[in-house]
Amino acid sequence: MPALACCVDAAVSPPPGYAFAWDSSLPTPAEDSSFLFSSVGVPPPTNATAAAAVDMSHWSPALSAALYKVDGWGAPYFTVNSTGNISVRSYGNDTLPHQEIDLLKVVKKASDPKSTGGLGLQLPLIVRFPDVLRNRLESLQSAFDLAVQSQGYDAHYQGVYPVKCNQDRYVVEDIVKFGSSFRFGLEAGSKPELLLAMSCLCNGSPEGLLICNGFKDAEYISLALMARKLSLNTVIVLEQEEEVDLVIDISKKLAVRPVIGVRAKLRTKHSGHFGSTSGEKGKFGLNTTQILRVVKKLQHSGMLDCLQLLHFHIGSQIPTTALLADGVGEASQIYCELVRLGACMKVIDIGGGLGIDYDGSRSPDSDVSVGYTVQEYASAVVQAVKFVCDRKAVKHPVIVSESGRAIVSHHSILIFEAVSASSYESPQVSSLGLQYLVDRLGEEAFSDYRNLCSAAVRGENETCLLYADQLKQRCVEQFKEGSLDMEQLAAVDGLCDIVSKAVGVTDPVRTYHVNLSVFTSIPDFWGIGQLFPIVPIHRLDEKPGARGILSDLTCDSDGKIDKFIGGESSLPLHELEGDGNGGRKYYLGMFLGGAYEEALGGVHNLFGGPSVIRVSQSDGPHSFAVTRAVPGPSCGDVLRVMQHEPELMFETLKHRAEEFMHETDDENGNAIDSLASRLAHSFHNMPYLTVSSPCCSLTAASGNNGYYYCNEDPFGIAAAESAALDEDQWSAFCVA
Repeated sequence: MPALACCVDAAVSPPPGYAFAWDSSLPTPAEDSSFLFSSVGVPPPTNATAAAAVDMSHWSPALSAALYKVDGWGAPYFTVNSTGNISVRSYGNDTLPHQEIDLLKVVKKASDPKSTGGLGLQLPLIVRFPDVLRNRLESLQSAFDLAVQSQGYDAHYQGVYPVKCNQDRYVVEDIVKFGSSFRFGLEAGSKPELLLAMSCLCNGSPEGLLICNGFKDAEYISLALMARKLSLNTVIVLEQEEEVDLVIDISKKLAVRPVIGVRAKLRTKHSGHFGSTSGEKGKFGLNTTQILRVVKKLQHSGMLDCLQLLHFHIGSQIPTTALLADGVGEASQIYCELVRLGACMKVIDIGGGLGIDYDGSRSPDSDVSVGYTVQEYASAVVQAVKFVCDRKAVKHPVIVSESGRAIVSHHSILIFEAVSASSYESPQVSSLGLQYLVDRLGEEAFSDYRNLCSAAVRGENETCLLYADQLKQRCVEQFKEGSLDMEQLAAVDGLCDIVSKAVGVTDPVRTYHVNLSVFTSIPDFWGIGQLFPIVPIHRLDEKPGARGILSDLTCDSDGKIDKFIGGESSLPLHELEGDGNGGRKYYLGMFLGGAYEEALGGVHNLFGGPSVIRVSQSDGPHSFAVTRAVPGPSCGDVLRVMQHEPELMFETLKHRAEEFMHETDDENGNAIDSLASRLAHSFHNMPYLTVSSPCCSLTAASGNNGYYYCNEDPFGIAAAESAALDEDQWSAFCVA
């Protein structure tokens, strides 16, 4: 008998004495379930015993590294260690074996309660590695230094970091500190960014550039000119033609001689998503006619010598060095023409564009990969500038780049937890349930049922699917009419599901529910379809037993991740163990998301940002030290963002409790106090799920360099049970 017939027979084995179209002596569903799953090649039902039964003898961390392409996108900073956990190599290729940091140990340090030596932070969690940030800066600088030296280039390279990529205070301060020895500067595109850049560069290299991009009004330009008065190496880059009039007028009023740049709108562009703002119709920049008018205005005002920098931007994620060289060559021609026209040109700013290989494919035909290394990028730039300037007999300019994505992407990892997963076990269809169903079937539905059985015996899979679908649809209609009940509808669902699995057309992909908001923490995936590597950070010595998509906590159908690197629509994942409270936790990491995601994230469903820790390599027993820990925004914090007032909200709820829980005796009085206390704690807690023990309160200890500790009695609830929560206590909750 065909395998499909066995499956159908097993699913619908009738009770003795009931006439069916086949032999009633076939096995029961329970007896035949293992055959059903093995015959169609799908993972067995989710349970610890089944997961343990998977043959692990031929699996290894190396196979997981290949499966998730870690050695591609992760090199040289991430690898899978011998215990099956993701390790961080803070110094890239120069990292020694004993310096590797086990990411799971970092997460446990952050999330474990203080009573067991942890910091009590709630997930989701951003883990920053400043040593990786330093290595990225040094690698970029050394690549350009080598290109300059090897090609006999007569000027130097100095980078600037565009703070829009990640404006976090400690990220920007680290970049200024790490880059001060090689004149690294900052780029700002708005007034707040300009203020933070000015402040940070007071502690940086005097030669570090402060590039002022973006749309400008009189206040922006005045602020930039004040920065020049403060001896900051400030350049005002004209993005719109009318800005030159403001610069000329305000600089004369403030008696400040400005340094001016122009942003050229090149013809060169690339066709991918990130190239949409470049080219002749790009959002920013001046065309050749506008540049010529700016030159004449500056010349007429006696300020042509102030024009010293040419800026351009082909677009982010430039896919090939050929396209890069084409754009740099075009810009170099404009640079040389400005020299010919009398401008005192010194700097060519090639903008951003140094790409990140998000999927490890080294493909020039993808928005999530690039076909070159950092060294090849630097060599292409230097060669293109040198070739044009030598041909025009123009002195080589200082080369500046604004490679934000390439600098900060690797240093930050988003960690989140899968708290549950949907199950795709075949429903067990009892003989009694099926008998009851068959008894109530209409004539046409019963005909479909008999035809399904006959097709199963003949092994006609496609015909089986046809009749199973027809049977299901007719049963749905009967249910809507009221002639079938829910148990019968469930029975036909189970039968059709078994048929689909036997034929091999059932989707084996599960939905893993993660304690995360995609809109808040991975907005580029939702907004522009940007893909990031997502990998379990542990259990990589085990063979994944399922494939899944990720569904977040938000009440929105877009709150899911169903596209992954490598063109995959699902991700290999492990079976969850336990119920999420007492069971083994399952952590996933999103990598290469250090640029843009934090700044773009909003408060959809009023989920705030993750907790954040800063981790440095050390010589301690675990090779790392947490140098800063900050809990994520509380419910009260995100409510304030939307103009709500948590203090007044609390008072309203407290008065409501007093109104409807009449204080006629001490027992009710204590109940009101307890309720008020718990309401206050709800305002203070993070919006995300607490999937294990209650989240510990986090209190900044004075003089501890940003470390946080966890109270043994979370939020002091026990003490509050017997005392009313006064205004001072509430204020403490709100500002902690």
